[in-house]
Amino acid sequence: MTALLDFLKNKEQAQKSKKAAKKPVKVSDVKKIEKTEIAKPASAKAPAGKAKSEKFSYEAIKQPHISEKASYLGQIDQYIFEVSPNYNKNEIKKSVEGIYGVDVLSVNIIKIPAKKRRLGRTEGFRKAYKKAIVKIKNGQKIEIL
Repeated sequence: MTALLDFLKNKEQAQKSKKAAKKPVKVSDVKKIEKTEIAKPASAKAPAGKAKSEKFSYEAIKQPHISEKASYLGQIDQYIFEVSPNYNKNEIKKSVEGIYGVDVLSVNIIKIPAKKRRLGRTEGFRKAYKKAIVKIKNGQKIEIL
């Protein structure tokens, strides 16, 4: 019942916000806003050349890929993750940096195709998946296990 009447609540909120937007702005309010912006130190603002986005997706990385080769690569600051097939290198980089708090230098992607499997007379396919080899900054570590 409440879901049916939610549109009425949204309509009321929209009307309230329109009324609030129509209020005239006082000159003293504008001066207060300008003073607070000027008072902020320049270091608080993001650098113009490189603006880092804080948004990342937990869905991009499914799980770490654990194998013998992955353990060898871990010694040279490279880690392997199984990733969702519809994410690109930049999104995977942001996700690893956001989840594990490390600096990613490069991302290489490998698509593993589906492979034919049999169990007796039953034939089928093993799922295809996508792996990403992520190289991180020297000296940083990701605790997987």
